[in-house]
Amino acid sequence: MKIEDKIQEKIVNEVRADWERRRQERKPLELQWRLNMNFMVGNQYCEITPRGDVEDYGKQYFWQEREVFNHIASIIETRVAKLSRTKTGMTVRPFSQDEGDVNSAKLSTQIVSATLAKNDMSRLMNTATMWSEVVGSCFFKTIWSADKGRVVGKSKNNVSVKEGDVEIAVVPPYEIYPDSISRGSIDECLSIIHAKAYHVGEIKDAWGVDVKGDDVDVLGMDNTPSLGGAGYSASVGSIFNTRAHDSCVVIERYTLPTKDMPNGELVIVAGDRLLYKGELPYLNGKDGSRGYPFARIHCIEKIASFFGMSVVERMIPLQRAYNAVKNRKHEYMNRIAMGVLAVEDGSVDTDNLEEEGLSPGKILVYRQGSSIPHMMDAGKVPSDFHIEEERLLSEFVTISGVSELSKYSQTYDSMSGKAISLLVEQDDTRLSIASSSIRECLKTIAEQIIRLYKQYATSKRLVRISGDNNDVKSVYFSRSDLGSEDIVFDNENQLSDSLANRRNMVMELIKLGALNDSDGSVSKRNKLKILEMLGFGNWESSMDIEECHRNKAMKENAEVESKELVVGEFDDHNIHCDEHIKRYIAAEDLPEKVREKLKKHIREHKSKMMEAQVEILQNQTYEK
Repeated sequence: MKIEDKIQEKIVNEVRADWERRRQERKPLELQWRLNMNFMVGNQYCEITPRGDVEDYGKQYFWQEREVFNHIASIIETRVAKLSRTKTGMTVRPFSQDEGDVNSAKLSTQIVSATLAKNDMSRLMNTATMWSEVVGSCFFKTIWSADKGRVVGKSKNNVSVKEGDVEIAVVPPYEIYPDSISRGSIDECLSIIHAKAYHVGEIKDAWGVDVKGDDVDVLGMDNTPSLGGAGYSASVGSIFNTRAHDSCVVIERYTLPTKDMPNGELVIVAGDRLLYKGELPYLNGKDGSRGYPFARIHCIEKIASFFGMSVVERMIPLQRAYNAVKNRKHEYMNRIAMGVLAVEDGSVDTDNLEEEGLSPGKILVYRQGSSIPHMMDAGKVPSDFHIEEERLLSEFVTISGVSELSKYSQTYDSMSGKAISLLVEQDDTRLSIASSSIRECLKTIAEQIIRLYKQYATSKRLVRISGDNNDVKSVYFSRSDLGSEDIVFDNENQLSDSLANRRNMVMELIKLGALNDSDGSVSKRNKLKILEMLGFGNWESSMDIEECHRNKAMKENAEVESKELVVGEFDDHNIHCDEHIKRYIAAEDLPEKVREKLKKHIREHKSKMMEAQVEILQNQTYEK
């Protein structure tokens, strides 16, 4: 064996041993995750066994009712629906008030929004939120993919060569292995392993290496016929470990920079093959450092734990108790409806009676001289069942933070509008921790997007962005055009800020006169903004001619260094002068020749403005 092969074999064995150690450390958490997922899909008669698996514990009696009354699923669906309304509008804050920094920050904001839209971030976030709500955590991976972006040429093999672009993917917690599960955050980890099962064909396409396929453990779903009651059966879905054939686990180990490895290390292993070994590829850390391409969201953060906790984990005992109460209640009602027949030994054909029961019109033959068979008194359903059922439903609200108003869209006749508003606000407060985690995760992803473009956008790139008037336009940019990475959110995190609430708030402001000008009227510009806030602003804002003039003036400011500025015949000289003067005052770093060009252009606008005023005066004099 060659020395290089021995070195590679040693690296592969070391990485696989490290991964196996982390798997064993995390195994108790995985069992809890599987239990949570089973309860979510409806398989609620299972438990974690001492053997280290999740198994059904079976019926105690053949007549036993084992129906599932799944409140966990509806609660999780409600929480995910409310969290999907989390406000996530982000803005890149400029380094200074200099016009160049302002325009650079504005471009960075638009590029982040365009990249999130290209990756269908709303869909990815809903998927990640569902994972987070059910098992406690979920992760995003933001990388640079050479297979994305525009086609820029052909290779020697006539394969399309693309310019590359940012790719964002959801990474379930099952695929992430920190160096210690007691780490509090991603940045605290010295190394992180991302292990995912791929088909051998995918590995060949991605890394160009032939790897021997095998059966790999993955999560699967199947029906479990374990429910039902007296005389019938039912089945529900269950989550369990299954096998993926002709596959292999690709292990990516990311190690942060150290004194011995100033650029960190990335090792990728599949089976017994070393696919890659080198420094961390992405300059996505602070101040141009190399870091992890991961971001994390939590449902509930646990102290001294890398993975979060799910609200499902808290509701499992309640769900078990609720199922037990409902099933015992139904069993009691079955006894009342079907009855329990008492017969003397040997007085009747018990086999026939057990098989056919007491059907209407049945002739019951009993032995002469024996006691007549009779129905035993089953009594009434105790009120304790109803009391316990209501108490458990109220505990669901307490633990989950989702009230009947959110879960069932249910209100009560005695509730005032103020009481309903307070109830909605309380629901949103309970979800604020999860929604804050989503916002922080998106902020991290936005920072990584800008840093990846700074690293890889070496030449001019074309991107379609949304302009100030909601018009779509194409812009060329390179990494030198991207400045600040200071991400801030446009608004506070208010889950209850629905369109209806916003419209009510705007109408109240109009009644108070808060949007009026000094003369008591509402200006044309404010009218358009009001329509936009009411949800009707897309096509109205495009008709704002003042905004069009302002955009043209700002475009001229950006092009003043590269081309001559010409005063248009239909320019609004007042608006153009204001924008050009603001640019002239703020841009002290511009060359003197460019400042003189801008000054000359401002004078031309003022001259045209004076000519227009003189013409108006002459026309008025002529009319008199």
